[in-house]
Amino acid sequence: MKRWGVVRVVAVAAALGAALALAGVPLGVYPKLACAVLSPGCATDPLQEPRGRLPRLTRLTPVQVALSGTYVALGDSYSSGEGVYEQDGSPVNGGADRCHRARGSYVPLVAGAHDFSGGNAFYACSGATTRQLLSGQYGQQPQITRVDPSASLITLSIGGNDAGFTDVLTGCIVKLPWSSACVDQDAEVARRIDELRPSLFKVLGELRARAPRARVIVLGYPRPFPASPSQAVDNLGVADQRWLNTVTRKLNDTVGAVTAQYDRGLDGLGAPGSVEYVDAYEAFTGHEAGTAQPYLNSLALDVDALTVNARSYHPTGDGYRRFAELINRQIAAGPGRPLHNFRMTAP
Repeated sequence: MKRWGVVRVVAVAAALGAALALAGVPLGVYPKLACAVLSPGCATDPLQEPRGRLPRLTRLTPVQVALSGTYVALGDSYSSGEGVYEQDGSPVNGGADRCHRARGSYVPLVAGAHDFSGGNAFYACSGATTRQLLSGQYGQQPQITRVDPSASLITLSIGGNDAGFTDVLTGCIVKLPWSSACVDQDAEVARRIDELRPSLFKVLGELRARAPRARVIVLGYPRPFPASPSQAVDNLGVADQRWLNTVTRKLNDTVGAVTAQYDRGLDGLGAPGSVEYVDAYEAFTGHEAGTAQPYLNSLALDVDALTVNARSYHPTGDGYRRFAELINRQIAAGPGRPLHNFRMTAP
């Protein structure tokens, strides 16, 4: 009975120490508090050998957190690989033929660059909105349901379809050259971007509920045209290009602000995991649409239907490789703050 009593005391001490550490109490404080409450496990005399030791909590690095489980890739066409889908062989997995999941996306490149202990899962879907990420597309299982507590890294790009970018781009291209139909969409697009905020908060909340210890990396969109365009591209005048750049910046700023606010909340609570934003706005500088070596596909227009092929203005293979570089860099760098993920080791 005496031996079991000591075991129970040490177990309680360990649990207390872990709880205090996870609650944000500095690592040097929790053993002292535990000893004050559970003195049988501590030495009262500094020269006396302690009769029991508490487990040790070690804070994990950003890379350790990311690789500790499964990598799950969600999002829209900029993650699915729309821009290289038709150049691929077979689709990545079930339902990928509708979602245009391509092996040339940044997702397989990121998965292949790291040793994720739980493997990887690729379920981004072209055309996805924040609502569809939660409810599903094309009769497929909702992307959000692919996430469970085993996820340690989640990447996604989302928001462009909420803003209606495909229709916006079509309206800009399929117009008379002297028409202002492109920039006339400004008020409506601004309204859609503002409405994205609560929807994105909901997505992040669902991800956190399903994978509360994971790092979530949200990828922004690249500037489609040079910062100072000088000539028309695909029936898009200089003013049109500048406006499309401005709209992309506005969308990125909104997504970045939401992710930053969410992550500050996690940090303030001392919660594990993170929500991180990768601003890709300048990622294709020197390789925008209309340049000599663009990282975006040029216009593919179905003339008869007066529609823009989905591949248009989506990343090329080089563009997706650039995205992979950005994600891999973020995996190594982390959220710019200590993560509240710990590993407990026996004494």
